[in-house]
Amino acid sequence: MTDIATALTDLLLTPGLPLDEALDRHFAPDYRQRTDGSWADRAEFAAHIAHLREIVVGGEVQVFEELAQGDLYADRHVVDVRKTDGSSVRMEVYVFAELAADGRFRRIEETTLMLEGSDADRDLGSAR
Repeated sequence: MTDIATALTDLLLTPGLPLDEALDRHFAPDYRQRTDGSWADRAEFAAHIAHLREIVVGGEVQVFEELAQGDLYADRHVVDVRKTDGSSVRMEVYVFAELAADGRFRRIEETTLMLEGSDADRDLGSAR
C-alpha cells in the first residue's frame, strides 16, 4: 500500500525518477483527484505534477496523522517546498482517499491551507 509521504517524495522530491514511473508506482490508471473543489483526472494530475517539477527544487513532507482501513486512507500533512525562484511555500493538506485493490491511490479528495508563501502560490495544490 502506498502513502502520501512516499508518493509525494517520488513525485516531487526524487530527481531523476521519471514522472510516468512515479505515477505508476502510486496511482491507479483510473485515478482522479479533487483539490479545493476542482476535479482532475490522471492526465490532468500528471500535467499538474509536471508543472510542479519545473518550479520545485526541494522540500519535505511531514505527516502528522494517518489512518488506513481497508481501501480507505486519510491523513493530515504539511508540504514544505523550495522553488526555483528562491521562495518557499508551506501548505497543510487534509486528505481522504480510496485505494485500488493493488494498494495504489484510486481517488484523493483534499483541502489545502497555505501556511507560508505568496498569494500567487495559493493554488499550488492544483496549478498546471
